[in-house]
Amino acid sequence: MTEEVLLFEVAGAVARLTLNRPKAMNAMNMALVAELDRRLAQIAVDDAIRVLVVAGTGPAFCAGADLKEVLASQKAEPREADFLDRADATLACLRNFPKPVIAALNGVTMAGGLEMAMCADIVIAAESAVIGDAHANFGVYPGAGGAAVLPRIIPQNVAMYLLLTGKTLSAAEMKAYGFVSEVHPDGELADAAMKLAGQIAAKSPIVLRRMREVARTSADKSRDDALLHEQVMLRRHLRSFDLQEGLLAFAEKRAPQFQGR
Repeated sequence: MTEEVLLFEVAGAVARLTLNRPKAMNAMNMALVAELDRRLAQIAVDDAIRVLVVAGTGPAFCAGADLKEVLASQKAEPREADFLDRADATLACLRNFPKPVIAALNGVTMAGGLEMAMCADIVIAAESAVIGDAHANFGVYPGAGGAAVLPRIIPQNVAMYLLLTGKTLSAAEMKAYGFVSEVHPDGELADAAMKLAGQIAAKSPIVLRRMREVARTSADKSRDDALLHEQVMLRRHLRSFDLQEGLLAFAEKRAPQFQGR
């Protein structure tokens, strides 16, 4: 029986995708990328799912791209989408996912694994997790944000350290630099991720989506343009059911029943 390269489970309003190539440090290959594509498309249109958790099995979250696949992609026909194209498109889908994404880093997180974690809205990690870029160690160039986006997330000098040395930093160190939001004992990470996801899932889906849209694009705008974007979104939101429900629930001293509209 062929082992599943990606595990999928749903608990309430939370979906969890678990990379399941532990012997290969959960490195991304064509099979894993294809399964990620399929499941992300499924979760994106399922209104019952409000939050996505991405995790890994074994000693790694993800050690990056499977270099055997990268080598094979160099022989692809010019009109054939190679592995790097497919992987880049998959991470772009995760980066632009319409629902909140939590990355739970259980272990080694390098290269494409770091780029995958960078796609998430929130990153939490196990105490033993180590995080780095590592592309330079193999003469490989990052293609999904390692050089372009990492310096926007953590201090530029720290990003340059990771990029140029290929070294890793601990989860605690990356928390100090703002990349990781929470660090948990190894045995508690999975439960902590689902608890956090459940807390987020209880919020209004439409307000989360709109806040994420403004927040994720603010770095590319001037302060005034970002504030204008926020005001435009506010005007739209004033007509939403969830805003009225939230205000009514507050007045009636009860929990709101959000519908995402």
